Amino acid sequence: MILAHVHPGTVTGPGPGPTELVTAVAALLAAAVYLPAAARLRRRGDAWTWWRDASFTAGSAGLAWAAVGSLPGGPFTAHMVQHLIVGMTAPLLLVLARPLTLALRTLAPGTARRGLLALAHSRAVGLLLFPPLAALLDVGGLWLLYRTQLFAALRHEPWLHAAVHAHVLAAGLLFTFAVCPLDPVRRRWSLTVRGTALLAAGAAHAVLAKSLYAAAPPGTAFTAADLHIGAQVMYYGGDLVEVALATVVATSWYRATGRARMRRRRADADLRRRAVTGAPAGR
Repeated sequence: MILAHVHPGTVTGPGPGPTELVTAVAALLAAAVYLPAAARLRRRGDAWTWWRDASFTAGSAGLAWAAVGSLPGGPFTAHMVQHLIVGMTAPLLLVLARPLTLALRTLAPGTARRGLLALAHSRAVGLLLFPPLAALLDVGGLWLLYRTQLFAALRHEPWLHAAVHAHVLAAGLLFTFAVCPLDPVRRRWSLTVRGTALLAAGAAHAVLAKSLYAAAPPGTAFTAADLHIGAQVMYYGGDLVEVALATVVATSWYRATGRARMRRRRADADLRRRAVTGAPAGR
């Protein structure tokens, strides 16, 4: 997040710091690994759609731009644009690209692949991907950041800034993956659990944005116009990303139920055929 180079009461800062540079380089390196792996998968004849490449590239480019690029508006507005990209938009784009599935399909059988699969199916990962817990880590962290002295303290503590920066990205990825589990993991929670967590997180995010419209984070002094625009970016931008995430969840559920219904129909048809003809069961 823009916390090291956007200071309350100033329009511009000294520029991106080490945390932002590391984030940008890591995002671009991730894309440089993902795209050749996807191309290799297609060359051997496996199905891997191009839109996943585009989604991962857009997510990585968004992270890099949010870290080191020139963002619009005053300090608080620019910060909120970055929050929207790093904590919400980029995680959704990256999760839609199914990077874990790609890794499992491109890694050769061996220790690395078995270790990655064991991690994905581990109890610890299953606990972290419990949607209410992921929502608490994500939105709860934002409430702690903006409604305590933590936001003001980040100007003076580089290590704290780096920790918060990493948390916002990691929590955003975790929550998005928990609500929209497209990759193979230990457990996929029901639509009710995931939908409820998404609605609760969206409501908490909206209330936080409204509170920021009324009062700046403690210990800061943004102009009223900058504060209001930044809060509106958080409120309306967050709504857009949450609607997109809800659409993905609903579409995935619809496709899954459609496939399950088709399998039941085929099984029923096979049973009827066997009853009439006495033929053995089909595969």
